[in-house]
Amino acid sequence: MASPPCSAASNFDCGLEIKTRSVEQTLIPLVSQITTLINHKDRLKKTEKTLRAIQKVGQAVGVAVGRFVAVGEAIALENEELREEMGHACFEARRSGTAIAQLTDVCGVEQSAGVDRCTVFSDKMAMVKAARMLLSSVTKVLVLADRIVIKQITSSRSRVLVTLEQLERVSTFQEFVQIFSQFGNEMVEFAHLTGDRQNDLKDEKKRARMAAARAVLEKCTMMLLTASKTCLRHPDCESARINKDGVFQRMRLALEQVIEIVTDARPGAEPKALPISIYNGIQDFKARVEALRDCVYCVPCESLAVQLEALVEQTEDFTDSAYTSHEQRENVLQLCHATRQDTHNLVATFSQDQSIKAREVSEAMELAILKTSHSVSELRRELHNVAVGRASELLKIHSDHAILQALKTAGEDGNLEKVADLARTLTEQREQLVETCRLLCHISGTEPLEITCIHAEETFHVIGPQIISAAQTFALHPNSKIARENLDVFCESWESQLGDMAVLLKEINDVFEGRRGDKRAYLSLPRPGKHSANLKTVKATKLDAEELSTIAKLGLELRLVTSDVDSELERWEDQNHDLARQCGSMARVVCSMALFTRGEGVLKTTLDLFHQAELLSEQGLQLCSLLQDFSTQLLDEERVLMVSEMEKLAVSCQQLQACAKTPVQGKSATFQKVDSCIQHTKGIMTVVASLLPLWHKLIRQCQSEHSSQASPQHWPDTQLSPPLKEDTLNGKGSNGFGVKSLEQHMASLTFLESK
Repeated sequence: MASPPCSAASNFDCGLEIKTRSVEQTLIPLVSQITTLINHKDRLKKTEKTLRAIQKVGQAVGVAVGRFVAVGEAIALENEELREEMGHACFEARRSGTAIAQLTDVCGVEQSAGVDRCTVFSDKMAMVKAARMLLSSVTKVLVLADRIVIKQITSSRSRVLVTLEQLERVSTFQEFVQIFSQFGNEMVEFAHLTGDRQNDLKDEKKRARMAAARAVLEKCTMMLLTASKTCLRHPDCESARINKDGVFQRMRLALEQVIEIVTDARPGAEPKALPISIYNGIQDFKARVEALRDCVYCVPCESLAVQLEALVEQTEDFTDSAYTSHEQRENVLQLCHATRQDTHNLVATFSQDQSIKAREVSEAMELAILKTSHSVSELRRELHNVAVGRASELLKIHSDHAILQALKTAGEDGNLEKVADLARTLTEQREQLVETCRLLCHISGTEPLEITCIHAEETFHVIGPQIISAAQTFALHPNSKIARENLDVFCESWESQLGDMAVLLKEINDVFEGRRGDKRAYLSLPRPGKHSANLKTVKATKLDAEELSTIAKLGLELRLVTSDVDSELERWEDQNHDLARQCGSMARVVCSMALFTRGEGVLKTTLDLFHQAELLSEQGLQLCSLLQDFSTQLLDEERVLMVSEMEKLAVSCQQLQACAKTPVQGKSATFQKVDSCIQHTKGIMTVVASLLPLWHKLIRQCQSEHSSQASPQHWPDTQLSPPLKEDTLNGKGSNGFGVKSLEQHMASLTFLESK
C-alpha cells in the first residue's frame, strides 16, 4: 500500500505501508523538496538566482540525507537482526542523495560551454529516478527503525509478564513488596512506550483499542496491589483468591491486546471484526437509496428490502429489552413499519421507471427516495434517543453510588446475608449498564467510539463480580484494613467507569449533532489525578537519575542548537544590535535548561525549569516584536517574508508558554511536561538558528541602503524567482516543511540509537 507522503508527489510510490505519524511526517519535508526540484520550470533562460537556488537545495538534500544515513547505520550496528536490510537501505539512500546533489550542481556547468555532464535541466528522468530511489530507501530506513520501537514494546511486555508471574506466586509480604517495586518500574516504562505508540498510530481504530487496553492496565495495577495483599493476609479465603485471579487474568489479556496492536498479529485465522452497528447499516442503506438517482445500483428489487429487514432485526436489541418503555418500543416499531412501506413504494417506483427505460429520475421516484431517506433517518433518531436517554437515566440513578456504600457497610458489619442481597442488586445494575453500552455501540457513529463502547461493556461485565468477591472477603474479615482497602479500590474503578461513560455519552451526542471535538484523552495511561485541571500550583520535584538519563539526549540536542545560534551570532558585525542581543539572551536561557537535563546548573527542580520555559517564551515574543519593528524598514516582498517567519516563531513561543503554564499532578505527568517543554524549546531555537542568517543579510542590506542611498534595484538578491522561493533556501517547501525539518526529525532515530 502506498503511503500518504508518497502520494503527495504523484511520481513516487514507496511500496511500504506507513502506520505511524512520525514516519509520515518525517517524509513530508523530503517529498516537498524533491517535488520542488523536479517541478521547476524549464525556462530557456535560467537566471543566476535560479541556478544558485537549485544547487543550494540539492546540496541541502545531500547533507541532510548524509546525516540521516549516519544515524541509520549506527542503528544497524546495534541491531544485528536488521543490519543487512538497514545497511542496504542506507547505501541506496546515500547513493541517491549524492546523485541528486550532482544533478543539481548546475551553476558552473550551465555557464561553461562545451561541458558534457548531466544536470537536472538536461536529464530530468535521471532526477526522477534518483528521487524515487531516495524516497523508497529513506522510507525503508524509517520503517526498519520503527521495528525497533515495536521490539522495545514487546521486550518491555515480556519483562512485565515475567514479573507478573513472580507476583502471582509470592507467599510472603517481604517478597511481594520487593517484586511489586520492580513491577511498578516496568509498568511505568511500558506505559510510556505504549502511550507514545498510541499517539503515533495513524489508524483511529488501533488508537482506540490501544487506549482501552492501557486503561485496563492502569486500573488493574492498583487492583493487583490490594487484591494480592488481601490474598496474602487471608490465604485460606476463597473469595480473595477468586478476586486476585480475576485481576491477573485481565492484565494478561490487556498485555496481549497491546502486542496484537503494535505487531499487527492475527490471533486465529481471521482478526475479530467489529459487529455491524445500526448506525453504519442505516448510513449504507441511505447511500444505496440516494444512489438510485444515478442508477448506480441497478440491483434486483429485493436487495433494498433484504437490507432493511436486516436493520429491523437489529432494532430488536432495543424493542426486546425489558428496560425500554412501552412508548419507546411502540415508536420504534411504527418507524420500522413506515420505513418498510416507503421502501416498498420506492422499489415499485424504481422498477416501473426501469421498465419504461426512463432516462431521468421521475418526480415520483424523487419523492419516493426522499420519503425513504427521511423515514430511515427518523428511525435512527429514535434509536439514538432511546439509547442516550437510557444511559443518561442510569448515570443519574447511580450518581450517588448508594449500592457501593451499602456493600461497604454490610462488609464492615460482617453481614454476609446482606452482602448477598446487595450482590443481586449490583448484578442487576451491571446487566442494565452492559445492555446500555451495547445499545450505545449501535448508535455511536464512529468505529473508535464503537470500540470504546465495547470496552465499557466489558469493564462493567468484569468489575461487577470482582466488587462482589471483594465485598464477600471484607464481610468474612470485617476487621481487616487491607480487605476494606481492596473493596474501596474496586468500587473506585466502578465509579471511574461511570465517569468515563458520561464522557463517552457526550462524544456520541457530538457525533450525532455533527460536532467533532478534541480527541479523547480520558483513557490515557497514566491518567492525571482528579481535578488536576483546577490545580493552581505545580509541585517542585527533582528528576531522578533514570528520568535524567531519558531526557539527556534532548539536552544534548538543545546544546547543539544553542551552539548553532551562538555560531551565527559570532558572524554579526554589530554584536550590540537589538536582535543579536535578544537572541543571545535566549541562547543563555536555553543553555541553563540543557544543563538541567544533566543534573547540573542553577536549575534544580522541575518548577525552576517551567519558570525558565516561561521566560524563554516571553523573550521569544519580545523578539517577534523587534522583528515587527524591523520589518517596517524592508521592501514589500521582504516584509511579507519577515512577517511570515515571525508568525511561525510567535506560534512556537505561545505553544511553549501554554505547555509551561499547564498544571499537572503526579510524577509521570510532570515528567511528560518536562519532555514537552524541552521539545518546544528545541523547536523555537531551531527556528531562530535557521533564520539568523536571513536577518543578518537583511540588516546589512538596510545599512548599505542607508549609507549609499542606492535604489532597491541595486540591492543584493534577497529572494528567488518563481518557482523556487526564499523559503526553499531556508529548507522549506510550499507546505512549510523542508530539509531542515528532516534533520530535526532525526531526533527520533537518534533516540533509538541510544537504546
